[in-house]
Order: sequence, then C-alpha cells, then structure tokens
Amino acid sequence: MNQKIKILVIEDEKNILSFITSVLTAQQYQVIPASTGRDGLSQAASQCPDLILLDLGLPDMDGMNIIKKVRAWTSVPIIVISARTQEDDKVQALDNGADDYITKPFGNPELLARIRTALRHSNRMQTDDPLALRPYRSGNLHIDFEKHLVTRDGQEIHLTQNEFKIVALLAKNCGRVLTYDRLIEHIWGPYSENDNTILRVNMANIRRKLEPNPAEPIYIFTEIGIGYRMAEED
Repeated sequence: MNQKIKILVIEDEKNILSFITSVLTAQQYQVIPASTGRDGLSQAASQCPDLILLDLGLPDMDGMNIIKKVRAWTSVPIIVISARTQEDDKVQALDNGADDYITKPFGNPELLARIRTALRHSNRMQTDDPLALRPYRSGNLHIDFEKHLVTRDGQEIHLTQNEFKIVALLAKNCGRVLTYDRLIEHIWGPYSENDNTILRVNMANIRRKLEPNPAEPIYIFTEIGIGYRMAEED
C-alpha cells in the first residue's frame, strides 16, 4: 500500500544507507538514495519525495543547511537521522524545520513508526478535507478544535485560552516534538522573551487538569531540554 510513497534518503554511510533502503523497500516504499547534500537537494527538487530522511553529517555540507534550503520551497516532512546526541543539535534541527529527530543507532520499528507519524501529519495538514480538523482522540481524552472543547472520561475540562492554544497545537502535531521556542512563539508571539518559565507554569496547570496522574503523564510528554510531545491518536 506504500508503493507510491517516495522517500529520499540522504546518507553518506553506505552500510546505513543500505540498511535503511532494505527496511523501506520491504515495506513497499520507493527509495531515492543520495550520498551527498548537493545530490540530495537536486533529488528533492526533481523527484518531489513524500518524505526526506536526512543525516546531518554529510561530506559536502551540514545537514542543518539542507533543512533550511528545503524549507525555503517545500513543507515535505523531514526526519533527521543523526549520531549527534546533543540537545542543542536536536533543538536547532527542529527549529530549522525538521519534523522529527532519530538518534543513531535505531531499530526498524522506531524508524517505521516515525515515518508513519510524519506522513499522517503531512496528509492531514495538506488536505482540504474537513476531516483535517477532526477531533483528536487518545484514550479517554477528546479535543474538539472547532468547539474549543476538551473532555476526559466524558467530563469537560476547563482550560484558559493560552492553555487551550498549547494543547491544540500539540494535538494537531501529535507524535511530533515541538520545541519550547516554537510553542512560546505560537502562543505569546515572535517578540516574546525566550523564557521557558511561563510555558512550564502553563504546562503544569494543563497536566493537573488533563492527566489522571500529573507525575506520570500519558497524554503530554516532556522531551527534556527540547520541548513537548502529545501522545499519538488512537
């Protein structure tokens, strides 16, 4: 069923490129390989892939620059696959426009799950179908974006305007990490102070209202030093 889905893999390590290609081909994805940044950018422009897997440590250019160049003309999902484990690298990649970040080494199930999430989100955001604004459902949590209504176990949860904005943005991007800076800019504007304190206070209030046990969240997860991620839909 994935036969028509094209995935561009920009990776200079031959063994990793071969591994990824075999995994994706087995799932009926069409793989477009590229071993340099320049080749990857050329393939992205000419082949119009449905998703890009991008290594940051390429021989001819830094992957961060590739993200910026691709984002200048397309919103195709980009998943970074990198050996860089520093939080700053992850934050920079996500803020530059990457949709997700996988640290090497990784297993087949994780790779395929991240790809499915990115493709689902891309399809949902790019369609004109009214279902694009369909309510979010995960477990007993239900969010109706149009009605600004949040319920858990059938009971309405009263959120402030900013709390709802945070929850709605996370829910519309469920399964993806949103950085602190992106959330702050979306809620308080591009000229707000880059201070996570107000976001953390709001998140503590949100978890107190949403989570059965705020100390062990099942709906909104913290990616330490990076941001927050909403549980995937059922």
